[in-house]
Amino acid sequence: MKSVSSGMFPFYRPRRLRRTPALISTFKQTSLRKEQLVLPFFVTEGTQKRTPVNSMPGVHQLSIDELLTETSAAVKTGVQSILLFGIPSKKDELASEAYAANGITQKAVRALKKEFPDIIIMTDVCLCEYTSHGHCGVIKKDKQGQFVVDNDESLEFLAKTAVSHADAGADVVAPSDMMDGRVKAIRTELDKAGFNQTIIMSYAAKYASAFYGPFREAAESAPKFGNRRAYQMESANTDEALREVAMDIEEGADIVMVKPGLAYLDILHQVKRTFRYPTAVYMVSGEYAMIKAAAEKGWINEEQIMMESHLSMARAGADIIISYAAKEICNSLNKNMQ
Repeated sequence: MKSVSSGMFPFYRPRRLRRTPALISTFKQTSLRKEQLVLPFFVTEGTQKRTPVNSMPGVHQLSIDELLTETSAAVKTGVQSILLFGIPSKKDELASEAYAANGITQKAVRALKKEFPDIIIMTDVCLCEYTSHGHCGVIKKDKQGQFVVDNDESLEFLAKTAVSHADAGADVVAPSDMMDGRVKAIRTELDKAGFNQTIIMSYAAKYASAFYGPFREAAESAPKFGNRRAYQMESANTDEALREVAMDIEEGADIVMVKPGLAYLDILHQVKRTFRYPTAVYMVSGEYAMIKAAAEKGWINEEQIMMESHLSMARAGADIIISYAAKEICNSLNKNMQ
């Protein structure tokens, strides 16, 4: 069968959208919105501290006073949600600063709520930033004398951490540890403590990824021995991600997350299509750093690549996009509206 061409039929013309600027805007199937974006911050003890993260241009470890300054600047661009990672002044095997009433994250949440009562504050719930060994749970020795993460014992400390964050004023707690059963444990303890309205955003499909490298510098959370492959997901697995998401939804998660973002858009799409549930994605440190590095070399247009990358995550199904470039994306959106 011959293909139809304008040579065979001079009157024939493929039906395509006439690409005037007004129509392009009108017929967009996917758009980025400011309310989708969440800006992560790394908060540390002290005052007037702004320690650059060398592998993540534009990202700093901030003391609480500097965090308030940066949050104010972000809010002015249109950022409506932030995610906090705490960096304590001391660490121990049981991550006691993670759930301390006057821990760094708890103090930061109270300060932010006082200054910005309308902003949505999310907090990372994990032990890796607070443990001396850098793992996401309690470490024990098995029968062979090898150090392993004790999943069940870790749940108690994760739940205590989530409750302490909610008590400080966090709107959303985000368990990122990947321990089995942690969503149920956290939901149970939150409800017992009277925080039944606190939202759980679960890192439901979190892969063991090389893209986390710069984050571990920023959060000072690299494991001192071994790795996290025993409790994070294998990169080659798809069905496992769907099972993990299903379990977290059943246990009471209000939002499920896929992490990393750009390298796992297929997973994000399948999660959204399968469950039709509020779904977040995280453009992680390595993905952010690669764009920044290429832009510094002059190889790419940073603003255009950032916008296209974030749009790809929204197109794949993300309702929420956690990104170190959230403020920049808001600025670009503001510019496009003018």
